[in-house]
Amino acid sequence: MNPILKKILILLIVIGAINWGLIGINPEWNLVTLIFGFNAALVQIIYILVGIAGLWGITLLL
Repeated sequence: MNPILKKILILLIVIGAINWGLIGINPEWNLVTLIFGFNAALVQIIYILVGIAGLWGITLLL
């Protein structure tokens, strides 16, 4: 796998993990919304990409 793509996927996994941690602390803190604004379509795309990165992350465990 391309090393640049691998770093992007890991960054997305980290963003997702931090986002869940912030939401756990305070449901109004949403890192994705803070970074990418309140554009619902863009935020949804980011969530989809984070989900794909998380699925890829499973391969790191295997």
